Parts: sequence; structure tokens; C-alpha cells
Amino acid sequence: MAVESYKWRKWFYWLTFVSLVLRVLLAANLELGNDEVYYRLYALYPDWSHFDHPLMVGLVIQFFSLDLLLDSELFIRMGSIVLGTANLFLVYSIGERLKNPRTGFFAAVLYTTSIYTFVITGIFILPDTPQQFFWLLSLSLMLSVLPACPNRKRIGLKMMGMGLAIGFAIISKYTSVFLWLGAGIYILLYNRQWLKSKWFYLAVLITTIVSLPILIWNMQNDFISFGFHSQRVDVAGYSINLNYLLTELLGEFFYNSPVNYILIVIALTTALRGKLKIEGNHLKVILLVSLPLIVLFIGFSLFRATLPHWSAPGFTGLIFLAAIWLNEFVQNRDLQPLPWPLQIAAILISIVLLLGFAQVNYGLVKMPASEDYNKLGSNDPSLDMFGYEQVGNEFAKIVEKDILQQKMPDDAILVGNKWFPLANFDYYAASPIGMKVFAIGSLERIHKYKWINRKNGGLQKGMNAYYITDSREYRSPNEFFDKYFERIEVADTIQIYRGEKLVKRAFVYRLHDYK
Repeated sequence: MAVESYKWRKWFYWLTFVSLVLRVLLAANLELGNDEVYYRLYALYPDWSHFDHPLMVGLVIQFFSLDLLLDSELFIRMGSIVLGTANLFLVYSIGERLKNPRTGFFAAVLYTTSIYTFVITGIFILPDTPQQFFWLLSLSLMLSVLPACPNRKRIGLKMMGMGLAIGFAIISKYTSVFLWLGAGIYILLYNRQWLKSKWFYLAVLITTIVSLPILIWNMQNDFISFGFHSQRVDVAGYSINLNYLLTELLGEFFYNSPVNYILIVIALTTALRGKLKIEGNHLKVILLVSLPLIVLFIGFSLFRATLPHWSAPGFTGLIFLAAIWLNEFVQNRDLQPLPWPLQIAAILISIVLLLGFAQVNYGLVKMPASEDYNKLGSNDPSLDMFGYEQVGNEFAKIVEKDILQQKMPDDAILVGNKWFPLANFDYYAASPIGMKVFAIGSLERIHKYKWINRKNGGLQKGMNAYYITDSREYRSPNEFFDKYFERIEVADTIQIYRGEKLVKRAFVYRLHDYK
């Protein structure tokens, strides 16, 4: 048994090493995406909570970038690299505990081959990054704690640790409340002894205390974040739209890897028929933590557009059922570390990573080009992660030249009327030269910039500003800013190249005398 365990641990360590190296290389060589540059603002302007999400993703960025002292793409994403690696150890540990070392390794491979867990939470820095870590940590503790007798101090302390982990998950992303929902249902149905235990109530109290920053911030801001998210899932007055449902299901299928998804469906069906070889209490915990979140968002998708990563944490738990099923499926049939389903999964994720990187940085697939001068590249979504560094370099030259020629003062600001792509230009163009950034517009369009405006002292009469828009989503300044500034003039056009090919343009304007 010791030899068998060593074998699978060795393969697991190789998997972890390869995963780590790949994620570091990709994180260092891809520009930040639209959401990532926005969440960097959480670290740059920390608060008790934020309009879109709680504070944890900002804390993670601050910690791993040394409070943005290391402000490159790699270090802004370093939290995802480190926590993504820790997640693999958690996954292996849970799988090993549920069945055996081979199941732990299979679970780790399935986890690695998911786009959601490898890319979205393992490379990109999003609220899902810390949520995924604390979700897995909470699940690991639940499997030990919920079925156990609450009268033992060691178990009671683990229950308190579970409360702490869930609290950190909640201040990562609101959907983590489903962890307590699953735990609560389990306790009510299968282990009511916890209702008589002080440890249970202490755990709930710990979660509540850790989650207080969310409540404090919302009390200070008229519960605006709760209102924003409730509108996103409000189905009142909406009729059934099967296109939304199909989009959600296809998104789940591809985000979680087609192989993972198929194996999860097979394993879940086997488990519900009572044929999956897993301890009954463990199965109940996994299902109660995983299924409510998935079912809820599938239900919402009947009426409203949803995003597939909203339900993705639920699929994380179901990976273990797939690994257990796969362990039985290949029993005495395949002596290789990777049975053929996992080989297919590994090939698929490798293709996705290779093609994705090549498309973003080299334009491997040629997209239909727009003949409109102001819309060059508008049909190529990969350009959302390319070209901003070029814009920043050229913008710095334009500003320096304008100051020398006295066309603009040295305290000019950068303005925009939507958080995206303003946050991109904030990071790549304004921050490197120490320029302040303001957003003008409705809260629905500017999001956290409403609070950033205040932090930066607010817009003052007579201010001069730059405005940048690119041909991916061109917006003329005259459509919006002419009522805010006395005069608008063209400053320059920046040509953005991928290799030797012109793929996008950025247009820089001067806005004089804020009214």
C-alpha cells in the first residue's frame, strides 16, 4: 500500500510542477483582461467591500504583489498561481481521503484539465480565485466534521475552522453562502446533534464576524451592492427563454471541460442510483454543497442571461464523484497513470491553452476585418487582452510632447465613461506616468470609479483631461463629453501591431476646461 501511495504521489507532484510552470509562463506573457485590471483597483483603493464583489480579491492582489510594489501582470496574478497550486494539494488530499491515492490523482488531473479551475481561477485574478481556495478548504473540513460526533473537542475545533473558511469564502464571493446552506441542510437531515453543540454556533458566529465588512460597507452605501446583484438574478416579469438555458448548459460543458462534464454526469447518475462506491455521508455532503448552486443558476437561466462560472464551484465538488467512478471504471484495466478519458481531457486543455495563447499574442485565427477606420479589430475578441501595453508606451510620449508644447498642463487627468475599457487604460496608460483617472457617468457604467472619483478629490471645474478609446469599441468623445468640457480636440492616433500586422487603433483626445 505504501508503494502504491508513493507511486501516485510521485505522479501528482509531477502534475503539480507542470501545472505551476505552465501557469507562471501564461500569467507572465498575457496582458491583463478587462476584469483583472478592474479588480486591481480593489487593491489600489482598498475598502471594506466594493460595488461588484467583496474585498478578498483585492486583499489577495495586495498580499502577493507586496501592496502593488510588484505591479506586473505576473505578480498581480501571483495569488492565482499560489492558491491554484494549493488547490491541487487540497483536491488530491480530498480524493485520497474519499477513496485512495489513485482517486486523489485522478481528481487532481480532472481539476487541472478544467478551463475554470486551471485558467479562470488558476491564472487570471478574479474573485473566483480566493473563493475556489476557501470553497475547497471548506468542503475538506465539512467531510470530516459534519458526519462526526460534535462532542469531541478536536471535531469542535474543526467546525470552528470550517466557519472561518466559509467566512473567507463569503468575503471572496457572495455565492459562497451556499456552503452554509449545504452544511445546514445536512445537519438538519442527518446529524441534528450539531444543533445542541456550542461549536456549531461558534462556527456560525465566526462566519458572521468575518463577513461583517460586507454588511458595514453596504450599510454605508445604502445596500447598493446587494441591490445590484439582486437585479442580476431577478426573474420577475421575465418569460422563459430556452436560448439562455442552452447558453448556460453549453457554458458549463466547456468551462468545466467536456470530459469532466460527461464523467460528472455519469458519476452523478451512478451515485443517485446507489451504485457509486463512496461512503454515504461523504456523498451526502458533496451533493448538498454542490447541487443547490448548480440547480439555482440553471433555473435562473430559464429566464435571464447567466454566466457559466457562477455555478462552477458546484462542479468542483462533483469532480470527486467523477474521480471515484473513474477509479472503479479502470480497475485492473489500465495500468497507466492516465486512463484514456484523462488523456483526452489533457489533450483538450493543452489545445485550448496553445490556441488561446497563440490567438491572443499572434492572431493565429484571422477574424473578419472591418473596413471602418474606427472599428479595426472589432470582430476579434482576443484583442481585449492585447495591445494595451503599446497604447501605454505611446500615450506617455503624447503626454510628454503635449506638456513640452504647452498644449496640456502637467496635472491633466484621464477620463472615461465606462469601467471597461477605462480600467485597462488606467493600468497600462495612466498609472505608469502617475496620472489620476476619473469616470463620468451613471453608477451602472462606472462601478467602483464612483468611489475612486471621491478618493482622487473629485472632478474640479477647469480640469483638463485625456480620453482614450480604441477601435474594438469606439466611442466618440462628442457623444458624451461635449456637455462636460468646453472644448474637445484630437490629440493623436496610436497604431497597434500584432507582429507586423496592424490589428487595432487607439484614439487619444484632449478635453479642455471641465465645466
